[in-house]
Amino acid sequence: MKIAVLKEDAAGERRVSATPETVKKFIALGATLAVESGAGGDASIADADYAAMGASVGTRGETLKDADIVLGVQGPSPASLKGVKPGAWLVAGLNPFGERARVDDYAKAGVEALAMEFMPRITRAQSMDILSSQSNLSGYKAVLDAAAEYGRAFPMMMTAAGTVSAAKLFVMGVGVAGLQAIATGRRLGAQVSATDVRSATKEQILSLGAKPIFVENVAGIEGEGSGGYATEMSPEYQKAQAELVSAHIAKQDIVITTALIPGRPAPRLISDAQIATMKPGSVIVDLAVEQGGNVEGAVAGEIVVKHGVKIVGHRNVPSRLAADSSALFARNLFNFLSAFWDKEAGRPVLPDEDEITQAIRLTKDGAVVNQRLLG
Repeated sequence: MKIAVLKEDAAGERRVSATPETVKKFIALGATLAVESGAGGDASIADADYAAMGASVGTRGETLKDADIVLGVQGPSPASLKGVKPGAWLVAGLNPFGERARVDDYAKAGVEALAMEFMPRITRAQSMDILSSQSNLSGYKAVLDAAAEYGRAFPMMMTAAGTVSAAKLFVMGVGVAGLQAIATGRRLGAQVSATDVRSATKEQILSLGAKPIFVENVAGIEGEGSGGYATEMSPEYQKAQAELVSAHIAKQDIVITTALIPGRPAPRLISDAQIATMKPGSVIVDLAVEQGGNVEGAVAGEIVVKHGVKIVGHRNVPSRLAADSSALFARNLFNFLSAFWDKEAGRPVLPDEDEITQAIRLTKDGAVVNQRLLG
């Protein structure tokens, strides 16, 4: 049972899908590990660290040869999988909606593609959820990125020369990333407020010591779809929220937006007109910029200035904390594969009727089989 760990080939990707810790754990299960040379370099993991845990280190061709399972952070190009045997599993974040044609190519190559971001949000899959583990770090890093761009201090400071007021930080979207942004902003001493379309998050906001900003008595406030994901808001709610946010955002120093809807472009939360009401020197961090952005004028991979406000649109924010994000991502993959490990077979076995299998399996036996892609 051979598991291959690839060096990421996506531009700017610094993470790696296995760490020496998870290599050791896989070997303890009876697997053989092969790691592509340099795979962990950007995450501060040397080839020798993998070798010390019992993995072989070599070229991509050597790594893929006879591999039963291929691990990745982002989906590799089908061409780069040349030589992989039919029926091998590809376990990674595969961006099935954004890279639909690539999924078809995986099917043609005979690869069984398993999309980890399609992991259902159920109790037994929590430790396998790459979206949660990576979003947690994104929320943290977003606040640090905002602090780096903001020309003032976060906490209130009382000095002999006078008082420095605390920064006002507003978080839009209180999922995993938003909650961590709230907590990090509070730790840095900011005055934090937050909003979300799901009314259930109000208690979570309060529990972290932040102020909830919610539209009341308007259809659409629940805003919660299946699996705990946000859904699109009703037109009435969107109008009422825009009015409330417009009044609130004008008083903020920092805004962090985190709103995403699976399989759809990110909802627009902040307009150019709203940006124009903010104070010069304010900062907005758009964590949804790669899916179209929550903020009008945000540009993926750039920091732009509009009306004196910096709009930060870093790509692949978890990769900016490569060592920690790799450690968490690698554990998610190990937790998934080990949960289905069949000792007698000496490998993981995915029952066709299992809820997790049905959710994450994109391709099998040369065909695309996932209902979210076929429906």
